[in-house]
Amino acid sequence: MSDDLLDPSEIDALLGNAGAGAGGGAGAGAPTPTPPPAGDPPLAADVNKVPAKEILSQSDLDSLFQQATAGGAAAAPPAPAVPPPPQVAASRTPAATENLLNQMENDLASVLAGDSSRLKPPPASFGSPSPFELNSFDSRGPTADRGSLGVLEEVDLDLRVELGRTELLIEEVLKLREGAVVPLDKLAGDPVDVIVNGRLVARGEVLVLNDNFCVRIAEILAPTL
Repeated sequence: MSDDLLDPSEIDALLGNAGAGAGGGAGAGAPTPTPPPAGDPPLAADVNKVPAKEILSQSDLDSLFQQATAGGAAAAPPAPAVPPPPQVAASRTPAATENLLNQMENDLASVLAGDSSRLKPPPASFGSPSPFELNSFDSRGPTADRGSLGVLEEVDLDLRVELGRTELLIEEVLKLREGAVVPLDKLAGDPVDVIVNGRLVARGEVLVLNDNFCVRIAEILAPTL
């Protein structure tokens, strides 16, 4: 019986073997991590592998940025210079305008007032002005007027003798028939009117001469314009 009992050192050795076997089994059962692909090396390792002298400092970056900016400005064509707007002398323009207006007003006032002393004299080529005088026309008598009518002797005139006038309504005009009598505004024995070109010039009496009507002039009327 005493031979079957285990020594404490043996028990410790067995426990150590059992622990090592369990650890090996657990390590065999755990999944093996996949290594990263060969084409994508880790960035951290690359950065760490870059020498310190090849890393640009902040001053180097600033100098490169300034060089790029200066090169772009030199490549662009310079903008054309805009000429400054002409500056009008504000102090002269109102004064000159005021003087011109005053001169025009003075000239106009002198013309309206009849003062020709301030006006410019006419050029010497026109000579000195002289007042215009109308020629006096002699009055002509009736003899001279009658002599000048000779050029109108062959002008034809329309002469009519009017026995009288009356007014009729349209109804009365439509009732006119053969044998109808139309009364006039003149009485028997009244003189008839002699009208030349629509104007009354004389009055006379109606006569019969060789079976023809004729007029004897009894009164010449003064012409009315």
